[in-house]
Amino acid sequence: MITRKLSLGAAVVTATALTLTACGAGETQSADLAAINVMAPFLEAQPPSADGAVQQKLEELTGKDVNIAWTPNASYEDKMNITLASSEIPHVLVVQSKSPGFVKNAEAGAFWDLTDKLKEYPNLKSTSPAVERNASINGKVYGVYRARNPIRSAVMFRQDWLDKLGLQAPKTTEDLYKVAKAFTEQDPDGNGRNDTWGITIPKWGALGSNSPYDMIETWYGAGNRWAERDGKLVPSFETEEFIEANRFVKKMVDEKLINPDFATFDGTKWNEPFFNGKGGIIIDVDSRVSVLINLFKQANPNDFENKVGFVGGLEGPDGELHTHPTDGYSGFLAIPKTSVRTEAELKTVLEFLNKMNSKETAVLLNNGIEGVNFTVEDGKAATIKPETPEGKVVNTDIKSYAQLGMNVTGNNFYPVKQASDYEQEVFDKRVEVMAEDLKSAVYNPAAAFVSPTYVAKGAQLDNIVADARIKYLAGQIDEQGLKDAIKLWKSSGGDKVQEEINKLWQDSK
Repeated sequence: MITRKLSLGAAVVTATALTLTACGAGETQSADLAAINVMAPFLEAQPPSADGAVQQKLEELTGKDVNIAWTPNASYEDKMNITLASSEIPHVLVVQSKSPGFVKNAEAGAFWDLTDKLKEYPNLKSTSPAVERNASINGKVYGVYRARNPIRSAVMFRQDWLDKLGLQAPKTTEDLYKVAKAFTEQDPDGNGRNDTWGITIPKWGALGSNSPYDMIETWYGAGNRWAERDGKLVPSFETEEFIEANRFVKKMVDEKLINPDFATFDGTKWNEPFFNGKGGIIIDVDSRVSVLINLFKQANPNDFENKVGFVGGLEGPDGELHTHPTDGYSGFLAIPKTSVRTEAELKTVLEFLNKMNSKETAVLLNNGIEGVNFTVEDGKAATIKPETPEGKVVNTDIKSYAQLGMNVTGNNFYPVKQASDYEQEVFDKRVEVMAEDLKSAVYNPAAAFVSPTYVAKGAQLDNIVADARIKYLAGQIDEQGLKDAIKLWKSSGGDKVQEEINKLWQDSK
């Protein structure tokens, strides 16, 4: 079996060699490319059918035969690396992250540099330079990024508990503490027993993974993964605000305001304490609001409203709002040079992607086919009920085809019409809150930069601090132990990472 390490190396060497062969042998090839080959992940039990209604509509809208090699999401990166080392490389490749394999291939010349090309295509010209910068590799754009809402962090709470205790929705981190304390100590479910806690956090230790810890640290002013201090970029965990934020979390752990099994609690069961009346607060992405509401709705369709409340980011101790965004994208669509060998062919592929990012295609990939699985009501996509066999297939297929959506000029598809007026009101409020929080977003200033040392050993380095953070919160080490782990990160290669990141940052100015 080919190991990940070997496949990465093979991909780099082979892809680069094929690139040089293709470009240096004087070969000519038609720029027409009547068929476009694509490799993409699918998340459902089975991939879409090659002759399905969505596929046919996609080819109609783009004017191309589109051959999609659907690959199971769970094994996608390994398959991608093997594909890059083969002779069957697609014209367009969905790349899910800036993995070491992709970075090495891109910097070795295996993918087209699109930095100065996308502006020529109206549907590919990003309306968010900050996100495009985040998606770049040291300032160079090697793919059309797949946009995701950058602001998604929210604080969800049992609204019925809040109302029973006469409390207001939290606006600050101190408010969060007070509500968590009341949910723990004031019998919010009214059963006369001391059996509730404030905040539920699952096993989630990794740094920079948009965990509840990351969000709280950003609210405290520690930055987002990296922060600028005295004209230099430093990891967020080197800031005093990082220590202060974790003191705050530890205080809540010590006072039993957080579930005692936070270090081991299964994340797939995160909703259960909230729904079952054990834990009253979840800090996560705002889409979980609708998931929680639906749980109450399934349990009692006649009594599910006003069970779930939410707010966005919280003001920190400095009185400022520092909201925690994601990098704003989830991978990109990249174009390998081994299959797209000339500028003329590249233009053909970019014109195809430009059509893929049109409003009509965005609606297809995200909503489906009007009249088959949805209708438009008040500017929203309303699911056709009862679901027909044809509609069911389309509804399933678009969950995979959405992986091809880029939306770099914004969401040009219809928002989904919610099932009830109450759910629509909550959804609209979520949109408003996230849009308002975007004004205070603290982006990772180092998101675009790839440190060679970090590529080689970043995961091991980060685990030093991540493990220490959990141990500190659990009381297994003290604050000095946490600070010692940060020093160990620096001496084990972190200083070199910081040096490389800062050089790339300065060079980009």
